Amino acid sequence: EECELKIVEQEKEVTVLPPKDACKCHKEDLAKALKVDLQTGLSEFSVLQRRLKHGWNEFSVENTEPIWKKYLDQFKNPLILLLLASALVSVITKEFEDAASIAMAVLIVVTVAFIQEYRSEKSLEELNKLVPPECHCLREGKLQHLLARELVPGDIIYLSVGDRVPADLRLIEVTDLLVDESSFTGEAEPCNKTDGVLLEAGDITTLSNVVFMGTLVRYGKGKGVVIGTGENSQFGEVFKMMQAEETPKTPLQKSMDRLGKQLTLFSFGIIGLIMLLGWLQGKHLLSMFTIGVSLAVAAIPEGLPIVVTVTLVLGILRMAKKRVIVKKLPIVETLVLIKNFPASGCCNVICSDKTGTLTANEMTVTRLVTSDGFQAEVSGVGYNGEGNVYLLPSKEILKEFSNVSVGKLVEASINYKPDCPAGCVVNNAIIRKNSVMGQPTEGALIALAMKMELADIKDIYVRKKEIPFSSEQKWMAVKCALKNEDQEDIYFMKGAFEEVIRYCTLYNSGGISLSLTPQQKAFYQQEEKQMGSSGLRVLALASGPELGKLTFLGLVGIIDPPRAGVREAVQVLFESGVSVKMITGDALETAVAIGQNIGLCNGKLKAMSGEELDQLAEAELSSTVKNVSIFFRTSPKHKLKIIKALQRAGAVVAMTGDGVNDAVALKSADIGIAMGQAGTDVSKEAANMILVDDDFSTVMNAIEEGKGIFYNIKNFVRFQLSTSISALSLITLSTVLNLPNPLNAMQILWINIIMDGPPAQSLGVEPVDRDTIKQPPRRITDSILSKSLILKIFMSAIIIISGTLFVFWKENPKSGITPRTTTMTFTCFVFFDLFNALTCRSQTKLIFEIGFFRNRMFLYSVLGSFLGQLAVIYVPPLQKIFQTENLGVLDLLFLTGLASSVFIVSEFVKLCEKRCCRRPKHTK
Repeated sequence: EECELKIVEQEKEVTVLPPKDACKCHKEDLAKALKVDLQTGLSEFSVLQRRLKHGWNEFSVENTEPIWKKYLDQFKNPLILLLLASALVSVITKEFEDAASIAMAVLIVVTVAFIQEYRSEKSLEELNKLVPPECHCLREGKLQHLLARELVPGDIIYLSVGDRVPADLRLIEVTDLLVDESSFTGEAEPCNKTDGVLLEAGDITTLSNVVFMGTLVRYGKGKGVVIGTGENSQFGEVFKMMQAEETPKTPLQKSMDRLGKQLTLFSFGIIGLIMLLGWLQGKHLLSMFTIGVSLAVAAIPEGLPIVVTVTLVLGILRMAKKRVIVKKLPIVETLVLIKNFPASGCCNVICSDKTGTLTANEMTVTRLVTSDGFQAEVSGVGYNGEGNVYLLPSKEILKEFSNVSVGKLVEASINYKPDCPAGCVVNNAIIRKNSVMGQPTEGALIALAMKMELADIKDIYVRKKEIPFSSEQKWMAVKCALKNEDQEDIYFMKGAFEEVIRYCTLYNSGGISLSLTPQQKAFYQQEEKQMGSSGLRVLALASGPELGKLTFLGLVGIIDPPRAGVREAVQVLFESGVSVKMITGDALETAVAIGQNIGLCNGKLKAMSGEELDQLAEAELSSTVKNVSIFFRTSPKHKLKIIKALQRAGAVVAMTGDGVNDAVALKSADIGIAMGQAGTDVSKEAANMILVDDDFSTVMNAIEEGKGIFYNIKNFVRFQLSTSISALSLITLSTVLNLPNPLNAMQILWINIIMDGPPAQSLGVEPVDRDTIKQPPRRITDSILSKSLILKIFMSAIIIISGTLFVFWKENPKSGITPRTTTMTFTCFVFFDLFNALTCRSQTKLIFEIGFFRNRMFLYSVLGSFLGQLAVIYVPPLQKIFQTENLGVLDLLFLTGLASSVFIVSEFVKLCEKRCCRRPKHTK
């Protein structure tokens, strides 16, 4: 126990090291200060103790505004203040019942608005939890894949190309490490990092042996010790400033705000006219003022922007359940446009990276060709040792160096120190529990070595230097030396055939190096093309004493099978007018084979190389790229060129990718889509959307959901505007005709609660219709309020006004207005509202097609509103507030039958539209 207490006390003494102090420390002093073994990392016990002191490696967002204050803020609305003023005047004039009624109504309206806004904020908070950053950490001698929030001071972190630095680190090992620190320094050029000790510490831009949380690894690799986490990191200060910034509104929210303001001005004009006419007609001024303000509350769609936000956020959360993460609200709106392109003929496009997106990213070696002509096939799939290597044509099973040429080829490609990410001959991957940590191609080579029982070759070589892979050079190499032997160093290289062969002057023949002849090169090129035409990714391998004098060892053919569901997804997209283009760094033959396999362009493929792209002028490129379905041998600059050309041609472009070389294109596309599992941190950062399971077919879910959100907002707008127009017109007509007001202030406020409350909200969560993806395209410039929608809004409003005025006329005795008159009129309007909401669930489909029970939230909200209306009619305390009286069963049946007319007429119009749409197609 004493020993344990002593360890606890020691752990408590560990503090974060400021970067300016850490940069001057030697590795040994650093390990001593942070009480960590640099070879094995921290123990789980140490991690727990340090977390108790330093907390999680994250930033806690302090909610400075309490809930009660947010609730009180709702009363700042000018219309609410006017209603409260009306209640105060009622108290002064001793009309206490009216005052209590107004106060109760205000309370209900304010509470509904508060719940809507609070729900929206909570939903937005949930979005921030969807994309947690991750890292590779060494603990208890094992490399672990952890969430960045779990790190504590003293943890050992491994960095590689594309990683986002998870905490402030003091580097202890580096290999050609370049880090993008533009988020701190503003400098576009990446900083060259070292692991040496600095004699003096200047500002953060001069600390070459420290990397900061949030920066990006652009090149090379490194290993470092965590010196600062959370708010104790350099990024902590930046985060505090970020908290002061507000999230900008989306374009759709802005357009809804504009629509709301225009309707508000129009409503105020009408309400002012009503009050003036009522006063001139000698009606009670306070009564007219209260009705006018109540009408303003009901008619002005103040809930419109809130519902738009809630609908967008709930759509994003639904996408997350379908394994699609949308990082920003505006992207949902852009998803709507994936198929809704201008009618000028330019096609909308999804540009997709091949590897890891269209294909499974579970590479498997299937074929070997050695430099001296031996051929072998490999059985077994996935990242494991199951399967064998068969020499052709004899089908002899090969193990270790039973065939020298095959053995040497495999030796050059495999991992030789599985527990260390930097320990390999020409391979940086690790296989653990049948999954790969690293690049899938390298995982396939390790699996090949396991099948040949060569995985234990780890004891032979010691690595001295590495030249990392880059998309420009298309190869990687390592410099190694044999253990315990005084021999010259040897380079191992792997990469694209046309690049590797340039560094070779010899080829291997049964273990002997011979001069490489043009005939041999032609043979290898022919083999490489043949393997590529079969859909294989081809890697060339070589070794030798120095670059430029390497011995060519042979070719390895690796297949990355298409993902399940990709072919079907491509077909649906093609049928709905969306063009899918594949952009890959692979050779023509490989690209075409995969393109045919997944049904690109319905099998009518046209391909273009990166070189051909470079030769085309800007104007010619814009017209040409539309007709090309496969781009091969491309670099990052080519991807960017393709996207820009398509955008100039008027297309809305989505780009999918997972690698560092996809980042620029992802950022430039209208929608950048990164892969959640295989994607690098750079690609995830550049993207707007992340496919959690790396499954291309889930893009379909995202497009469907995005379009579904758009149609749901249209449905809501139709419902709310038709109700607003009906309420305004009803009071206006009765005032102009010098009739008693058919609805009192309390009843108008109750209608507002239904209009902005649960039934309206539930229209925003209508499940996505499966036929949404097949909807005809619309123009990007089209407003939400199309001519068709405006006509439907006025049609519903006319039916509601006519029916309600009919009931008002029928129930209005000659002796004057009675509680029964207002109760019948009020209930008639509410029933019309509920039937109107039912038909607004879809603009094109009949209720029997979408199903009564598909949107349960809608059913519950309509049922709740119906029961609420019955309570207003039959519960005595509510009767006093709303000035209602009991109605008979026949009255309710009559009102239900009359109110259903708005539903019946709307459904009939949908039926007529369907038949009209079918006729032209049949004629054609």
